[in-house]
Amino acid sequence: MTTTEDIYKLFLQHPRISTDTRKILPGSLFFALKGEKFDANTFAQQAIEAGAAYAIIDNPAIKIDRRYLLVDNVLTALQDLARHHRRQLNIPVIGLTGTNGKTTTKELINSVLSQHYKTQATQGNLNNHIGVPLTVLTVGKTHQIAVIEMGANHQKEIELLCTIAQPTHGLITNVGKAHLEGFGGVEGVKKGKGELYDFLKESESQEARGVAFVNSDDAVLLEMEQQRGLQHTVFYGTGNADNLVTGQLIENSPLLALEWENNNSGQIYQVKTQLTGAYNLDNILAAMCIGVYFGLSDDEINKGVESYQPKNNRSQIVQTATNTLICDYYNANPSSMFVAIENIGKINANRKVLILGDMFEMGEESAVEHKGVIKKAMETSVEERIFIGEDFFKAGSTMDDRPWTMDKKPTFYETAEDAIEGLKANPVKNSTILIKGSRGMALERLVELF
Repeated sequence: MTTTEDIYKLFLQHPRISTDTRKILPGSLFFALKGEKFDANTFAQQAIEAGAAYAIIDNPAIKIDRRYLLVDNVLTALQDLARHHRRQLNIPVIGLTGTNGKTTTKELINSVLSQHYKTQATQGNLNNHIGVPLTVLTVGKTHQIAVIEMGANHQKEIELLCTIAQPTHGLITNVGKAHLEGFGGVEGVKKGKGELYDFLKESESQEARGVAFVNSDDAVLLEMEQQRGLQHTVFYGTGNADNLVTGQLIENSPLLALEWENNNSGQIYQVKTQLTGAYNLDNILAAMCIGVYFGLSDDEINKGVESYQPKNNRSQIVQTATNTLICDYYNANPSSMFVAIENIGKINANRKVLILGDMFEMGEESAVEHKGVIKKAMETSVEERIFIGEDFFKAGSTMDDRPWTMDKKPTFYETAEDAIEGLKANPVKNSTILIKGSRGMALERLVELF
């Protein structure tokens, strides 16, 4: 069997990894991963023919010549390679997890730190048991800081990812209602996300390790931090005297502007952002706090925040001929739904519309959570409310105490196709529209209607 050390020697000669034969990088190492519906061992020869230098396989029947490296398990081999590589890196690694805002916060941190350091960060949301090792393996000798996003839908997953990324510093954005089915309820989510704090606690005795950045406004995170007795905690938020960075929103129309104070220097600044959503204040302050902690100038921090432009349908503003769209349909759960609904209620706009799609992976809590979102939407000051998907449709038709009157009645569509037809017949114009739902709802199909 090929050892991790053997593969690492080849990786140093061929420091690029491929896992998809449709996107083979010339001279790369191809890892023949297995999925639910495929076994990439069967594509190993195709990968070599397409330009891969070596193929790492775990099916001995596939081995043709010395370019095919046999291991017990390809996924484990990839993860072990990343662990080995990480041990060669003597730089700060910021591990990032949380229920909502992970990717936006990671991008903000990267934008800020990149003003001063050569930074490597997770691309897109490659934040799982495959994405994290792939990200770690892109960190090179010239990088000075890495920012690694870690996602999870069940307990022990963050623990595993921490053994691969081995973060020296960590941030949990928040803990809320997401992946309830896999985590086994909200307490399970707290335990799962808290595995990052557990890892930092174990790392405290090592030099320049075990530092947690904590939102002092978040009672749940404070409790989690205090339960573990973390020794190296840096706070940020809106008002605590112990914060390294403090800030407040001064504008939300719909782009955010904030005033913030560097409590090291006592200097106060105002910054305009290209983000929407009041809930992003926490994410911005987290990035600013990390910037101050790592010694960036206030001007560098401001530039990093101001220049960040959201993409990938997360809190993204799209201006059409007649409407302003808040495109936030990359993902959805009850926690993110509530803050997004609250935000549009606060936005300065003449006419506001909610278009909300089903939330997935809710398990047994699905009916209750969808009804809760409907109630929240009905209580919020907007002119029109549209719900899309089987779960919302069922929830709306089975609510015992329907929170609406005939003159304030929401619209329910059972499918996105029904919604498209309905919106074509009854177009929405001259409005600020929040479009939010789980990725599987594919609500981007609605954008061309506005």
